[in-house]
Amino acid sequence: MKKRTKMTIMLFAFIIFFAVIFSYSSKISGIYNNIFSTYHDDEIEKRLIIGRASDSISLDPGNTTDMDSVKVTANIFETLVKYEKEGKDIIPSLATSWSSTEDGLTWVFRLRQGVRFQDGTIFDAHAVVFNFQRWMDKDNPYHNGQFSYWNYVFGGFPGFVKSVYAISDYSIEIKLDKPYAPFLSTLAMPVFGIGSPEAIKKYGDEVYKHPVGTGPFYFINWEPNQSILLARYDGYWGIPAKVDEVEFKVISSNEDRLEQLKLGTIHIADNLGPDDVAAIQEDQKLQLLLRPCFNVGYIALNNEKPPFDNRDVRTAINLAINKEEMIKEAFANQAKSAKTLVPPLLWGYNEGIKDSEYDPERAKQLLAKAGYPKGFKTTLWFMNSSRNYFPKPLQTAEYIKESLAKINIEAAIITYEWDEYLNRIQNGEHEMALIGWTGDNIDPDNFLYTLLASENAKPGNAGNYSFYKSKEVDILLTQARQTTDMVFRKNLYRKLLEIVDTDKPSVPLVHTMPVLAARRSVKGYLPYLTGVESLEKVDIEAE
Repeated sequence: MKKRTKMTIMLFAFIIFFAVIFSYSSKISGIYNNIFSTYHDDEIEKRLIIGRASDSISLDPGNTTDMDSVKVTANIFETLVKYEKEGKDIIPSLATSWSSTEDGLTWVFRLRQGVRFQDGTIFDAHAVVFNFQRWMDKDNPYHNGQFSYWNYVFGGFPGFVKSVYAISDYSIEIKLDKPYAPFLSTLAMPVFGIGSPEAIKKYGDEVYKHPVGTGPFYFINWEPNQSILLARYDGYWGIPAKVDEVEFKVISSNEDRLEQLKLGTIHIADNLGPDDVAAIQEDQKLQLLLRPCFNVGYIALNNEKPPFDNRDVRTAINLAINKEEMIKEAFANQAKSAKTLVPPLLWGYNEGIKDSEYDPERAKQLLAKAGYPKGFKTTLWFMNSSRNYFPKPLQTAEYIKESLAKINIEAAIITYEWDEYLNRIQNGEHEMALIGWTGDNIDPDNFLYTLLASENAKPGNAGNYSFYKSKEVDILLTQARQTTDMVFRKNLYRKLLEIVDTDKPSVPLVHTMPVLAARRSVKGYLPYLTGVESLEKVDIEAE
């Protein structure tokens, strides 16, 4: 009897146990389902949708150089320091303060406490050191990629960064082998966003598809060539974002982007054409947004391939293009003729340099002098989608082709998908290629060292797409990097630009004021000088 009673009690206990477990698991499942449905159903109040011409190439900031990638990563990741909204002063971000020795070789950064990555792991000095070592050390197991920007600015791996060391849990020390005047400006660039070490370890070679930072938005989904979806990170240490989600939507056609903006299916249209300005201004539901002119569009002449290794040939091509007429036909007069690779509003610009005059007869004489009295055949590459500096790349390429034909240069125009295009010109496969640069910071070094230094003319990882090499220019670039005397730096850059103007390694074409538009319901969106915005302050009002 006692045995039967004991068995009955045990059976009853088991029934109670499984009932509790079932109930608990049902509640957990219910909570999960509620969270999931809350996130994915129509209760999402505000999704900011941005229409753009091209998809991102990578969401690993250290492995990006293209603007469409950086515009996304800048909302997921944060840097140690950043520019204030006017782009003039460096202000705290993940670092709250910093100092350097008088010789500029040792820097100490004190880090923000209480910050967590979007995967819940802690941000601290060890995480920062992990990122730097990944960028700078080719033998690091997580150095998976080209890390082109590190190479551009620091001169290789590790370049002139001697060491990065955690002094404490919330302070780091960075030692340089030589002074570097734009150091803080460089660290403010989104490409040096700090990622979660645990995510980098977890995803390895696939980390470019699984970004995890400390920024105001976290990554949800990426449908290649369609859209990238981010959501507000409620654990963000700063002021929370005003919208619930941000979607970066690929709409390759300018006309389609503008049409979707008018219909209200997107809120912001990026990279619109100059021909769209009038239509935007006429629509009372739209607002015209013009980004400051901080770029250059140019023809990269591959100086390592004949006949572009001949300065007379390069000069002839410069003389063959009527820039004012080209700006009228391909830019609807919404651009300025470029004399150099530096935009006029950047300090260090040399206003004394004269633009190449349109002179096809003189161009023919130079070609004859170079050994090409009957001209030659070549190729001209152009990107397959609009860029800030070339809103109509096909029309621009066609105009250049026609101009060169007048001096007996027969140029076949060729295009590739944007990611393949970049890869090919970085490898130096082109003869002539349309390309451009939007400044990432307000230091001339960002334009000139990237686009002209011999160090950056290495096939496979080039930023100097003209593959131009000049010892004199390299010396001036190095001197300008190592002095903090602003007057001296300006004079160095002015002299440098005079040498480059004589050598004619490329054909500077235009500086543009990129055209954007937004619905009137979009509030707080300010196009930044550098072309990259963090969107946490942007809001959407009911129409």
